[in-house]
Amino acid sequence: MGIAGLQERSAHLPRETRDTLFQLAVIAWTITPHLLHLPLWCGAIAAAVLLWRGRIALLGGSLPHRAALIVLLLLACGLTLWQERTLLGKEAGITLLVMLVTLKTLELRARRDALVLFFLGFFLVLTHFLYSQTLLIGLWLLVAVWALLTALVLAHMPVGRPPLARAGGVAARTALLALPVMAVLFLLFPRIAPLWSLPQDAAGRTGLSGSMRLGGVAEVAEDDSIALRLRFADTVPRPDQMYFRGPVLVRFDGRQWTRGLTGFAQGGRLRLELETVGAPLRYEMTLEPSRLPLLPLLEMTPDRADSAPLVPGWVASQRGDGQWQTDRPVDERLRLQASAWLEHRHGPRAPVPGLAEHLALPPGANPRTRDWAQQLRQRPELAEADAATLAGAVLQHIARGGYSYTLTPGVYEGDAIDEFWLDRKLGFCEHFASAFVIVMRALDVPARIVTGYQGTDPAPVDGWWIVRQRHAHAWAEIWQAGSGWQRVDPTAAVAPDRVRRGRSLAAPPGLVAGAINTLDPNLLAALRGAWEAANNRWNQWVLGYARGQQFDLLRSLGFAAPDWQDLAYLLIGLASGGALTGAAWAAWDRRRQDPWQRLQRRVQARLARLGVAVQVHHAPRARAGLVRAALNGRGEALAALLDELDRRRYGAAATATPDALWWPRFARAARAAAKAAKAEKAQRSPLNSPPSIPS
Repeated sequence: MGIAGLQERSAHLPRETRDTLFQLAVIAWTITPHLLHLPLWCGAIAAAVLLWRGRIALLGGSLPHRAALIVLLLLACGLTLWQERTLLGKEAGITLLVMLVTLKTLELRARRDALVLFFLGFFLVLTHFLYSQTLLIGLWLLVAVWALLTALVLAHMPVGRPPLARAGGVAARTALLALPVMAVLFLLFPRIAPLWSLPQDAAGRTGLSGSMRLGGVAEVAEDDSIALRLRFADTVPRPDQMYFRGPVLVRFDGRQWTRGLTGFAQGGRLRLELETVGAPLRYEMTLEPSRLPLLPLLEMTPDRADSAPLVPGWVASQRGDGQWQTDRPVDERLRLQASAWLEHRHGPRAPVPGLAEHLALPPGANPRTRDWAQQLRQRPELAEADAATLAGAVLQHIARGGYSYTLTPGVYEGDAIDEFWLDRKLGFCEHFASAFVIVMRALDVPARIVTGYQGTDPAPVDGWWIVRQRHAHAWAEIWQAGSGWQRVDPTAAVAPDRVRRGRSLAAPPGLVAGAINTLDPNLLAALRGAWEAANNRWNQWVLGYARGQQFDLLRSLGFAAPDWQDLAYLLIGLASGGALTGAAWAAWDRRRQDPWQRLQRRVQARLARLGVAVQVHHAPRARAGLVRAALNGRGEALAALLDELDRRRYGAAATATPDALWWPRFARAARAAAKAAKAEKAQRSPLNSPPSIPS
């Protein structure tokens, strides 16, 4: 049924039923985003209560007794206490608030109850931002606020049956009038901490972890969500240069890789010892929440001890293995600016004790692969080869050995590397990196796995290059005397397009995406790009607006060295000026808005001068009767004009404004009545009476 059909059906409902159903729909719309975070029982009870109240409104039944509401409230409190183990805190508080709002609909007996429900609804809107502040939630709640304002306007229209469209228009105009105030407060209200720092906008999904098992990276290849965005100040590097360094994995137990202890610069363990070549590459990054204490920065972004903090308000440091870690999990969106050196050397140049950990292999695991490595080393041309030459031989074997790069290699059991390297030869990046590192260690070459992201989307969106979770990648590093650690990506040997162009494998599209791709292969990408560009601008301009942007705004307004005092003075000045302007406008609008009231006051004052006592509440017809009673025949012209005014104001042909010529006519008639009264008084004066004749 279309909108026209709904309007036609609602036109036959009594106003009370229509308004109640509209209020219930508004509450349901406002609650819906919360159901993604609240327990299932909360959503079920809320839906049942709203449907129950809608049935009462449609069938004309009676509202439940207060005892039933108390039972439902106690049930909600008990379930909340059982679920959250407390009645305090964010989760429990919002759960109880949703229950209170829905239960309040069962008490809608008077306008007072409706007003309480509306203001609870406005408070419920605010609680959504404790969970998420994405653009989609913002648009959803904008509709919710407009709908609540519409219902509030309806509650203040007690007479007649005003249409919903009329109330919605009044609500929209009211919201538009508040936009300037909202904009000033947003731009100038002091921010003690970065804006929107409380919520955790995303679920914190990431393709990175402090460990890696075979098949783990392939699982996130189907995740198309954005991991980070970045843009470059000058030159954009090639896709095969875009490696974003995450956890470095050293220890292997036969199934899973984990981080080692060699990342710390202490006690003879490995140190970063970074040596850069050439000019730095400056870039800006927006990192989505990951819930991991790390920053996947462009490789290699060094730690500059003499510079400002990489992320204001955060403690970020670089481990000896090159990974950036933070003092707490990244559960909010972060923005940072940094510089990377794509040409670099890092790690010790001479052997150190910490390298022994990078040669360890689990005893007895993957024996066939280790035997294969020994056979490779026995080749005459490789007997005395260095680490780089051995790595080249292994990569050549991968390129020519019939290996396949796939998202669905299947499950490997037992000695998984043996089965992958010598039998099935089907794998994703973690399979190739794991097998390569094990082979290199079997060849007595220190090696380790590096996880992170590699590559970006083919084209930037709104000037930003996008790295998605499906760009999660694993590669290897080998150590060579005199050179330190060198990056080796085994995936490039079997799937060069993955590295050279940064194009990761993608899962088959779903039904809807497949249908869109059938119609136009570029349409889905264009729609997604437009939405992501809008989201990025929302993140940069709204969620990312903080103290630095406020001070930049003050500088553009002429403040040489802005501080909090300047910000406060400007805000107070604008608030005072706005208040004075609003008061002046209200005084002017009060006189302009209802010309009938102004005319009635003028009429009352003129009649008082004639001795006719009329009150403010007297209608023109009542005033005409008082004029006839007080002035007799000389006030008939005034009374006739007042009868005419009554017809113009309340008759069938009533007008919005009085006739501009009516008041001059009334003023002339009043002057004539005053002259007649003065003449009659003069006739009755003793000076004009005839002289008496003495007897």
